Amino acid sequence: MSASTVPELLSLHAADGVAAVAVTRDGVEECGRSELLTRAGRFASGLTEQGLGKGDRVALVAHNSIDWVVAALGVMQAGGVLVPLDTQMPLKEFHYVLHDAQPRWVLTTEALVERVKGAEVEPAPAIYRMDAPAEAEDCWHRLWGDEPLAPDVQPEDLATMFYTSGTTGAPKGVPLTHYNLASNVASLVRQDVAGSEDRVLVPLPFHHVYPFTVGILVPLRLGAPLVLPFSLVGPQIVRAMQLCAPTIMLGVPRLYDAVWAALEDRVAGRGAVAARLFHGMLRLSMWARQKLGWRLGRKLFRSLHQRLAPSLRMVVSGGAALDPGLAEKLRALGWEVATGYGLSETAPILTYNPAEALRVTSAGKALPGVSLRIDPPGEVGEVLAKGDNVFHGYWNRPEKSREVLEEDGWFRTGDLGELDDDGFLYLHGRRSAMIVLPGGENIDPERVEATLVQGEGVREVGVLEYGGRLVAVAVPEPSLMRAHEGEALREHLISAVQSAGRGLPSHHRPGKLQVSMDPLPRTRLGKLRRHELQGLYEALAEQGGMTAARAEPMAREAMAPEDQQLLTDPSAEATWEYLVKKYPDFRLTPDTSLSLDLGLDSLAWVNLSLTLRDRIGIELDDEAIGRIETVRDLLREAAGVGQRDTAGEGAEDTASASDLVGVLKRPDEHLPEHLQQWLQPRSAVSKGSARLLWLIARLFTRLWVRVEVRGRFPTEGPVLIAPRHLSVLDPIVLSRGMGLPFMLRLRWAGWTGLLFQGPVSRWFSRAAGVLPVDPATAPRRSLALAAAALQRQDSLVWFPEGARSPDGTLQPFQPGVGLLLRAWPVPVVPVWLEGTRELMPQGRRFPRPGRVTLVVGEPISVERLQSAGDDEQAMVRLIQDEVAALAPRQDKQ
Repeated sequence: MSASTVPELLSLHAADGVAAVAVTRDGVEECGRSELLTRAGRFASGLTEQGLGKGDRVALVAHNSIDWVVAALGVMQAGGVLVPLDTQMPLKEFHYVLHDAQPRWVLTTEALVERVKGAEVEPAPAIYRMDAPAEAEDCWHRLWGDEPLAPDVQPEDLATMFYTSGTTGAPKGVPLTHYNLASNVASLVRQDVAGSEDRVLVPLPFHHVYPFTVGILVPLRLGAPLVLPFSLVGPQIVRAMQLCAPTIMLGVPRLYDAVWAALEDRVAGRGAVAARLFHGMLRLSMWARQKLGWRLGRKLFRSLHQRLAPSLRMVVSGGAALDPGLAEKLRALGWEVATGYGLSETAPILTYNPAEALRVTSAGKALPGVSLRIDPPGEVGEVLAKGDNVFHGYWNRPEKSREVLEEDGWFRTGDLGELDDDGFLYLHGRRSAMIVLPGGENIDPERVEATLVQGEGVREVGVLEYGGRLVAVAVPEPSLMRAHEGEALREHLISAVQSAGRGLPSHHRPGKLQVSMDPLPRTRLGKLRRHELQGLYEALAEQGGMTAARAEPMAREAMAPEDQQLLTDPSAEATWEYLVKKYPDFRLTPDTSLSLDLGLDSLAWVNLSLTLRDRIGIELDDEAIGRIETVRDLLREAAGVGQRDTAGEGAEDTASASDLVGVLKRPDEHLPEHLQQWLQPRSAVSKGSARLLWLIARLFTRLWVRVEVRGRFPTEGPVLIAPRHLSVLDPIVLSRGMGLPFMLRLRWAGWTGLLFQGPVSRWFSRAAGVLPVDPATAPRRSLALAAAALQRQDSLVWFPEGARSPDGTLQPFQPGVGLLLRAWPVPVVPVWLEGTRELMPQGRRFPRPGRVTLVVGEPISVERLQSAGDDEQAMVRLIQDEVAALAPRQDKQ
């Protein structure tokens, strides 16, 4: 049985069941099929009662949700024309589209309502908020009827109007009839891509026709639940895969690029051996599939599938061409890959490249009911399409319609391609994007850009024709911007682009290059807005060939599409807004390094994490902090953990060092059980091991490394010992000045990367009383562990520089020691070490024989420390001054 309208399409699957699963902040929300259709029917009924007639436009400006689906189905069922709009569309284009569409109603949300009102459309549409409280006058539930409406639409009635992304000019309205959509869905269903047993994850905005048709209508036709992540950002997509067990995921090439890049980064972070093993397994899986037809990926990468997406079997890519190499990698990892090709004007799918017979370099074969031909035939030419899914003309653009629609129904796609003998289509770029130089040379800009962007330090390149020659605009990588400024940066970037382009024909190499510090203008799906390149090139030329980075946060519309998408997540948006207010006079971008650019050290990170917790409701643990390098990383982590319900909007920025001191006064509450075991009293065996280690150290410091001790350590504690740090030899030298009873009540702060990497080192650490700390990646946990030791009346050795001195000079002391002492005031023993760096510098496995000096100063009393009040920085300066005062005369000089 076939369907010719969207309501008929949905009626073909009568069985009830789950229609949609939406991930919420706290869990998941399910909506049954009958409930979904009933809600849509009630909305359709209410619209009809309000006077909606066939052909009336209803704009939908909102992020993905179950309500979005309800609204879309309701509008189409009532005979209206759904106009889904991109919430991230540049403001000028957004206003243009609203004026062009002339909607009678606009459905939006609280966060976007002012954006809609700012268009000042005449006559003004009625605006309703989908997230308004029920008692509000503009709550969209006021439009709902009491009973569902029986559909009364015809195949030729308009159902939707999507706007093109505007890569080559102003967006164009693309009206699609019920029959356009129904026929395309029917053709896709006949491909047996999915069934009612599948779950389809849709991490793409519904305003685009690809996720609308393939991600909403096809699953609803099949009875397969669609899965909606809480937001369309990486951490929330992973969360949806783990919570909802989707079997199929819809995506675009840039999404899969990001997935692959994240996997490679994760593997690289595990070391060279792990990276070689991973890529070796990947090559084996590729070879086995290509040569033997064996599908080894799910077995070879079982742990990856279990951790990331236990149920996912297929990834579908659309919206742009998927790189063939990436497609092979995804298949080698164990996922089936399906691709297709289409346009908004074709509702949208024209060709399908099935997973079981995938040709990675092809766009696939025409769907049933679709005809393709090439003009001129027999060579690379423009792709023409014909079928029931092809639209009948642009909205308010008769001249544009005549340009693309032949009298006999053929649609000129504007894409260049060729067909092989088996009917597979191979694409060769957009005809409108092709650059023709005065000498007649044809240049495919995408291929040139793909080559030039390989240059070292080059993030993006856009090429265009200007003044009769090929020119380019390039964007440098953040690392290059940090290493060079001004003309030096420009010269390095030009050199990198020229080096990358040496293998291109001479007329494919840009004759001139301008440098942009901001990302190139792109659509939501990552396509370059080529019609804006000339204006950008001219503006850069007027500024001397390079934009000057303004000392202010980057505007959202200037960000890359992925970063704009990231800011649609409520937690990420709140975090960005906090940073914007905190650094109003700084060039804050998603690439800003929190340590290199903003100067955040590990303890400042702890304070920031507490601020985000108390102000926004975002809880970042030490593991998350350790993964964060840039603002973008921070936003992704914020999106991943979400916001607590207790977060008060507009709360004061009260998190500070005092908050951390409060944490350190209750250290056990913030320590996991496996860390608290390191604080347990020593057993008899452990004490025996400690005595043995003490004797070995005494013997070593008599026979091999001679230690001159000046001053004496206290015999009772608790005290905090604050030595300078030069070498891994320092703790052994320190022990030379300590008695055994004192040693047995002493704890040492020891770096996890050195002392806790194997059973022998862990035995040594436990016997010696070493605590596993890592102030760089786990600052809060490290401080809590040290505070717990002081709370238990143990003495503590804490190297306040935070790391070994790279050049032998005394490094600035970190604020952690001051925070510890504010929470647990104890006397501080300053210590100067001399000579250990010369005997055992970094990289040396065993010390040279020789002499070292250990100078133990008089303890700094609690009263002197507390004279600084609550200023931990003043405490730190006092301790550093006392340590520096112990230096021998020549060192002071």
